[in-house]
Amino acid sequence: MKNEEEIQEVKDKLVEGDRLNGEMASRELGDFSLSDESVTQHDEALEAITHETKAIDYSTFSKQEFVDLLKDLSTEKDFRKVDAIQKEIRPFVIDIREKERSEALSRFIEAGGVKEDFEFKLDELDNSFDATYKLIRDRRNQFYKGIEDQKAESLKKKNEILDKLRTLLDSEDSENSFHHFKELQHAWKNSGPVAPALGKNLWASYTALIDRFYDNRSIYFELKELDRKRNLEHKLEICAKAERLLSLERIKDAVKELNDLHHEFKHIGPVPKEDQENLWQRFKASSDAIYARRDAFLVQLQSELKSNLQVKDKLMEELVAVASFQSDRIKEWNAKTQEVLDIQKKWEAVGAIPRSKARESNKKFWSAFKTFFSNKNQFFKKLDEVRDKNLQLKNEIVKKANELRESLDWEKTANDLKELQRQWKEVGPVPEKYREKIYVEFKKACDHFFEQRRTQFDKAEKEQEDNLLKKVAICEKLEGLIAEKTATLEVLNDLQKQFNSIGFVPKHAMVSIKNRFAASTEKFFASMDNVSTDEKDRAMLEIQLNNLKNDPDAERKIFQKEQTIRKKITKVENDLAVLINNLEFFGRSKNAEKLKEEFNEKIKESNGHLIELKGQLKMLKTVS
Repeated sequence: MKNEEEIQEVKDKLVEGDRLNGEMASRELGDFSLSDESVTQHDEALEAITHETKAIDYSTFSKQEFVDLLKDLSTEKDFRKVDAIQKEIRPFVIDIREKERSEALSRFIEAGGVKEDFEFKLDELDNSFDATYKLIRDRRNQFYKGIEDQKAESLKKKNEILDKLRTLLDSEDSENSFHHFKELQHAWKNSGPVAPALGKNLWASYTALIDRFYDNRSIYFELKELDRKRNLEHKLEICAKAERLLSLERIKDAVKELNDLHHEFKHIGPVPKEDQENLWQRFKASSDAIYARRDAFLVQLQSELKSNLQVKDKLMEELVAVASFQSDRIKEWNAKTQEVLDIQKKWEAVGAIPRSKARESNKKFWSAFKTFFSNKNQFFKKLDEVRDKNLQLKNEIVKKANELRESLDWEKTANDLKELQRQWKEVGPVPEKYREKIYVEFKKACDHFFEQRRTQFDKAEKEQEDNLLKKVAICEKLEGLIAEKTATLEVLNDLQKQFNSIGFVPKHAMVSIKNRFAASTEKFFASMDNVSTDEKDRAMLEIQLNNLKNDPDAERKIFQKEQTIRKKITKVENDLAVLINNLEFFGRSKNAEKLKEEFNEKIKESNGHLIELKGQLKMLKTVS
């Protein structure tokens, strides 16, 4: 009996020791270890500063270089890096497009276009840039969606593990209980990260269940002691790994591996109570030393970045001072160019600067750099070599103008010569001794063609004036016949054919003479008392069709006329249907026969009108 009591006492002590061991491990790790969110923030801060050392000046990039850069980024797996570079290059690409659009608009307006009609089209490089940009965005969205899906899956796994732990706690002890418990611990460790907002509560639930397991279960103490010894060995290995990290040169790599070790240390079970405090202090000492190195590195790096910024600010002031340099001597330009290039070499030799200042600083420096070389290029454009090239271009324009001077294709040639005149204006100055001679030759070729065209247009204008007089005479003749009431349909058709056979009239009189003849025609039909309405409509339609044969807008007008006739046919058919339907309701009353006669007369009249309309539609189709 005494032996049983002693054994039970030993078991109780071991169980209590396990519980305290678990609480100590949870408390110590909770007090010191970084949360997932904190680790991420440390990594991002270190990553952002690391990128500072790789700052690139994108202000000098061409559109092709931006496209190539984006294609390289499309295979990059570090999306924080990709996002940072995309955000930095996007304003430069927009500036390039805005400049191209402005230049295209200027050319469009100079060519005689109206600003409201201008439409800017992206070129192949723009389309390639946008397509690659969208591809990267889709890959990034897919990547982060995968992370969120993985976190959701991890959350599901952790909740399932918690449910299994609860079930294990509520079940009877067996030989496999401890083995099942260790499997659940292993599964929890490998279940992956979840959203930071959920991780704390999940961990609290997990540790509480672990404590309950050791508090409430009578497990096999030999296995537990063996497990604690294995845990001790494992944690000693982790401590050794943490101490070796102190010798790593790259502090970023050391911090990353240390965070992984913290995660592993945290998920290993309890160790013998007598080793807990010493073990934790050893691991904590290595961690403190590495984080202290990291903090010192960040402080030093920030100091270097600020120092580099001061050096670059001084170089920028030197460059801005010479950016507006002007001279009419080649030697002075060469000397000043060497001075600018020396400043550029010094600038590029300086290391990275704070990211928040990099874009503004680069923009000011390279803007001044471009201003200097732009002024230099303007100077050299005035030299004889450029003027000789301009002379060659203008000689080619004069040759094309002489080839066109005798052309009779007035409209096309006029546009071609105007285009040559535009090109002439865009070409720069030529050597002084050739300027007057080449200008006179070009002007002579243009003047000859436009004089010939003006003469031809004068002849055409005279012919149109004669045509107008002929059409006025026809209108007057028709109006006189109508007044005398001697006009007939045959006469009208004859005058119609004469009117249509006459050529063009001056543009200012086209509408008025056409309206005058149409008004006379309507007046003629209005005066025909002995002709039915359908006959008038048919005759008027025939005349309208004759007019449409030479009308450039004939197709649209014929279509509109056809739709009008079809609407009339539909209306007459509907009226007939109503009349026939109503006719069937009349009884054999006293007045029924009389009403039937009236309805039959209306039906007969409607049928006749329907036949006439279908005849007009048939006539219309012969023209279309």
